[in-house]
Amino acid sequence: MDSSRTLLLAGIEQLGLEATTAQIDSLLNFVDLIEKWNKAFNLTAIRGRDEMLRLHILDSLAILPFITGNKIIDVGTGAGLPGIPLAIFMPNVQFTLLDSNSKKTRFVQQAILELQLQNVEVVHSRVEQLGRDGEYDAVLSRAFASLGDIMNLTEYLLQSEGVLIAMKGQVPELELKEMSRSYSVKSIVVPGIEAERCVLRINKI
Repeated sequence: MDSSRTLLLAGIEQLGLEATTAQIDSLLNFVDLIEKWNKAFNLTAIRGRDEMLRLHILDSLAILPFITGNKIIDVGTGAGLPGIPLAIFMPNVQFTLLDSNSKKTRFVQQAILELQLQNVEVVHSRVEQLGRDGEYDAVLSRAFASLGDIMNLTEYLLQSEGVLIAMKGQVPELELKEMSRSYSVKSIVVPGIEAERCVLRINKI
């Protein structure tokens, strides 16, 4: 068994998740694609394969227990993170992967084709121009801005009971003090990563 597969299997076990051989193969193939396209498209600043597995794949999968709903949009998906790893593990959930960078959405489209993911669509657009009012159960964000700004930009996408799921490093105490909506915050441990990580669920209502 190669070292990448060993690292990934160990990390998924540490996260308390179960994976089929097909899911592991898909995740490794996805990393292969990122490595291949990264040379020309600069999809991510992370170059080492093991670091990609930890900081991209396992980091994405660490929030899986906090995902709810049947229709989810990943805003600012970049190279398809966390959307593609989550979609591999949640085949019955529909994912929209949104980004305003056309090079990155071209890559994500190709990845979806090569990985044969039936539950993912890619959209090249700015979030404020998407115009899908109340269509989603959850908005995913790898926290590209302050929580207040993200909520203001994305809340129109959520149905009334919808939730923003934001991935952050340290718990953003100052941002949370300004939050007028109900929320929950959980620290998460990503295998092989020492830096702090947390996930926030902020209710639309």
